[in-house]
Amino acid sequence: MRNSIAIFFTVLLSLQLSAQWKPAGNKIKTAWAEKIDPKNVFPEYPRPIMERADWKNLNGLWNYAIQPKGASQPTRYDGKILVPFAVESSLSGVMKEVGASKEVWYSTSFTVPGAWNGKNVVLHFGAVDWKTEVWLNDIKIGSHEGGYTSFSFDITPFLGNNEQNLVVKVWDPTNDGPQPRGKQVKEPEGIWYTPVTGIWQTVWLEPVAQKSIAHMKSVPDIDNGTVKIETDIVGGTYGDIVEVSISDGDKKIATAKSSFGESVVINVPNAKLWSPESPFLYDFTAKLISDGKLVDEVKSYFGMRKISMQKDQYGVVRMQLNNKDYFQFGPLDQGWWPDGLYTAPTDEALKYDIVKTKELGFNMIRKHVKVEPARWYTHCDRLGILVWQDMPNGDKSPQWQNRNYFDGTEFKRSTRSEAIYRKEWKGIMDYLYSHPSIVVWVPFNEAWGQFKTEEITEWTKAHDPSRLVNSASGGNFYRTGDIVDLHNYPGPKMYLYDAERTNVLGEYGGIGLPLQGHLWKPDNNWGYIKFKNSKETTDEYIKYAKELKQMVLRGFSAAVYTQTTDVEGEVNGFMTYDRKVDKMDFSAVKKINLEIINAIHE
Repeated sequence: MRNSIAIFFTVLLSLQLSAQWKPAGNKIKTAWAEKIDPKNVFPEYPRPIMERADWKNLNGLWNYAIQPKGASQPTRYDGKILVPFAVESSLSGVMKEVGASKEVWYSTSFTVPGAWNGKNVVLHFGAVDWKTEVWLNDIKIGSHEGGYTSFSFDITPFLGNNEQNLVVKVWDPTNDGPQPRGKQVKEPEGIWYTPVTGIWQTVWLEPVAQKSIAHMKSVPDIDNGTVKIETDIVGGTYGDIVEVSISDGDKKIATAKSSFGESVVINVPNAKLWSPESPFLYDFTAKLISDGKLVDEVKSYFGMRKISMQKDQYGVVRMQLNNKDYFQFGPLDQGWWPDGLYTAPTDEALKYDIVKTKELGFNMIRKHVKVEPARWYTHCDRLGILVWQDMPNGDKSPQWQNRNYFDGTEFKRSTRSEAIYRKEWKGIMDYLYSHPSIVVWVPFNEAWGQFKTEEITEWTKAHDPSRLVNSASGGNFYRTGDIVDLHNYPGPKMYLYDAERTNVLGEYGGIGLPLQGHLWKPDNNWGYIKFKNSKETTDEYIKYAKELKQMVLRGFSAAVYTQTTDVEGEVNGFMTYDRKVDKMDFSAVKKINLEIINAIHE
């Protein structure tokens, strides 16, 4: 009888939650929107590159209110919002504009599991756009600026006895401010999209010991057959030991120890190299031992791979993967969703675009002026796809030159704007450093917010010497960094060549095909060129691909086609914005793509 009563109340609660939430608006939606359970949103562990056994998901229905900027905490809220979907998105259940003159307030309550007694409790935010202030039990515990970096607070000192009350305030000026914002603008049109305000990645709790591993960094070295593991320890003291054990599947292959504050270098015998064709990952555990006792343990993985450049027999500087010439080819991937905007509806959806990219025969993705949740990069690591990671642009742009080396005046950011850029870019690189899929950093794109190019390029390179730096994608080129990156629409062109750097076609294509019933803006959509059916669109793609293949032989070492999916008013994707229709013949595209990738070996 008790079980029947418990089941009844569980079903009743589920129905109440469902009644409090539904997607807002009448825009197109993905098939995954129908699969969302408001009491179980993104149940997957949010940070697989550093995983602990225990955690608690705080996603779900929270209270929200939109208030004038500077107003005090609301005494009454406007309704419910589904976290982690941004306020302007359909899946939030709100779909309202916010803007620079207003702030979003959130509140929720939670309990800490009794099994966590004696542990410190850390509150994690995957990402919140843009300025965040946090209160727990009416005590302000901290703040954060940055829309693309994770942040956390040790909330242990502020916990009450039973239910905990969490309040979050967010302000996002979109394009009224100088902060990184990517394609967001308050008046979206053309290549500019809907603003994203507030929480847009998972919020979660994690129990940790008073001494714990806060951050890890893996640095593979295939030339010497080693991997270096660096760990940052909270509360660590002299005498503490970190023990790292590496496994190949169920087989343990190496173990090493380091003292507090030291990194550990481990031999990886007969290393299996990571590549898109063979994305092998080694698992490892890191144990923190203090006074002879195990106090913390995390699981992670790494890939043995190397990205570099080398002149070929004809004097062309080629990108190399694992010391072999390797042509990188992939789509421009903006990571937008018609129902979730910045946030994919589910983890399955998050993975889907990568799977389709592989299906098209590509080996690379350029993640365009957006940073994804940590799980997206793990999907890339596991599926085998190279990633070029853009810095999401912000502020204004100087004059743009793309046919020669830049001879104009660079944009001069304010001291505040420059500090915001540097902090966020460093945070992005630090957070994503250990993902083997990432092979190129892109600090600037088409002059947006471009400043101190040579200094930022050298600083980026010094911060991570293991990857290539594409300092100025699309124009305003300097003789710095590793790559000269041309953009040309619609067809491919090679109009500038640098004999000392890798030459790439960082954007081309944009072949449009609007499909009724799958349009974000049914009466206002565009592509660089537009066709009427899949055959025409595929034929045009193949025509450009054959031109590109000849340019590979003449010196291009990578290319990026625009784009993975339609995005809002843009209809130039391989797939519709709702991911329900493949707009080209994927098998024909794959065939010509593989010919391009293999052209440098002919």
